[in-house]
Amino acid sequence: MLSEFSLIDKFFKKNAPKNPETRLGIGDDCALLSIPSGYELAITTDTMVEGVHFFSDANPAQLGHKLLAVNLSDLAAMGVKPLAVTLALTLPSIDERWLSEFSEGFLTLAKFYNVDLIGGDTTKGALTLTVQAMGLVPNEQALKRSTAQVGDLIYITGLLGEAGLGLKIKQGYACQSENALIRFHEPMPRIEIGLALRGIASACIDISDGLVGDLGHILNQSGVGACVDFDKLPLSDDVKRYIENTGDEFMPLISGDDYELCFTVPPSKITLVPKNCTAIGIIEKESGLRLKKFGHIQTFTAKGYEHFS
Repeated sequence: MLSEFSLIDKFFKKNAPKNPETRLGIGDDCALLSIPSGYELAITTDTMVEGVHFFSDANPAQLGHKLLAVNLSDLAAMGVKPLAVTLALTLPSIDERWLSEFSEGFLTLAKFYNVDLIGGDTTKGALTLTVQAMGLVPNEQALKRSTAQVGDLIYITGLLGEAGLGLKIKQGYACQSENALIRFHEPMPRIEIGLALRGIASACIDISDGLVGDLGHILNQSGVGACVDFDKLPLSDDVKRYIENTGDEFMPLISGDDYELCFTVPPSKITLVPKNCTAIGIIEKESGLRLKKFGHIQTFTAKGYEHFS
C-alpha cells in the first residue's frame, strides 16, 4: 500500500518547476515563490466534491483536467497569467489506476499552460478535490467585477449553454452532441483572451454558475443594471435544438460550467475586443437585469446555481 508521500512522489512529483518565480516546489513544508517587481500575486481556490460537482462515475483524467481548468478560469477572468498551483486530495482509498489517470489529466493541462504544481496535501475521507491557483498580473491591471460603467457593452467569449447541454445529456436527455459532453467534462479556461482584455475590458467574470448569476455579480458590485438581448446569444445548433424540443429557453442563461468569460467594454474600445467574442447587451443605470426577446423587454429574476440555496 502506498503511503501519503510515496503517492505524491509516484503520481504528482513528475516534473521540475518551469517558472523562474518558483524558487522551491514539492518537498519541503512550504513552497517558495518570488514576485517580480511591478507585479501582484493573484490567488484563487476551488473545491470539487463527489456528488455535488461531479458524478461518481466521472472519468478520472477528465476530472483532473476540469479541477485545474476551473481554477485557471478564475485567473483568466482577472487577466492573470497562471504561475503555480497546490493540490489537496481527500480520498476514500488509494486506487492507483484512478490516481494515474487523474494525475495525467491534471498535469497535462498544467503543462499546456506552463503551471507548476508546488505542493498540497492528501488525507482520507469522502472524495474531495481542492486546488489553490496563483498567478501574476502587473500592478493595477487586474480585471475586476466592480468597475463596469453605464453604457459599456456586454460581451461573452465562445458559445453559451454547451456545458449545460452536456449535463442534460448526462442526466438522460437524448442527444448525440460530442461537443457538449467535451465542454461539460473538459472545459478550456480562456487564459489568452483574459490576458488580451487587460486595458480593454472595464469589468470581467468567468461563467461558472450561469450567465445570469455571474453577470449579476458584476451588476451588484458595480452598482449598475443591464439589458441582455436573447436573440444575440451565441448558441450552438445543438443547444438551439434542445430549446426547440424542450421549451427550456432559459437553460443557456442559468446553466453553469461553461467557463467562458463575460466582460464589459466601453464603446471607445470595442474595436479592440478579441475575435470570437459576442456583444450580447449593454450596461444601464437602472438596477436589475432585463431580457430583450423578440423586441420585448422583461425583467429577468431567475438565478444561476448557488450552493445552500
